[in-house]
Amino acid sequence: MDPLLETLLLWASGLSLVGVVATVIGVPWVVARLPQDYFNQSHRAVWRSSADEPWFARVLGGVKNVLGAVLVLLGVVMLVTPGQGLLTLLVGLLLMNFPGKYQLERWLVQRPGVLRALDWLRGRSGQPPLDPPAY
Repeated sequence: MDPLLETLLLWASGLSLVGVVATVIGVPWVVARLPQDYFNQSHRAVWRSSADEPWFARVLGGVKNVLGAVLVLLGVVMLVTPGQGLLTLLVGLLLMNFPGKYQLERWLVQRPGVLRALDWLRGRSGQPPLDPPAY
């Protein structure tokens, strides 16, 4: 076997394993910390408006967006492979910042089984179920 191909396969396998572990740990952690009325708030609080340390807010925002993008990519892959694809995709979108995010989150949560899966994860960590999105 070609050493370059072998190295590439080894890296891909390692990244896949890291992705699975990050999903198994990260998804329940994020879902458990959502406010109960997350999908029914009239507006979102802007955490980035920290005048004390604007560089920290930018770095944290960048890290959140990168982590969210990784979870979105893993979620898309898991739509066609075994795993919680739609749930991982939703959590990735929850972490990212982009225009129209709130409407997309609400649309995804209204898909059959998604809210039930989120509530199941919240119940495992002792959190109350999420309020369903109001129409």
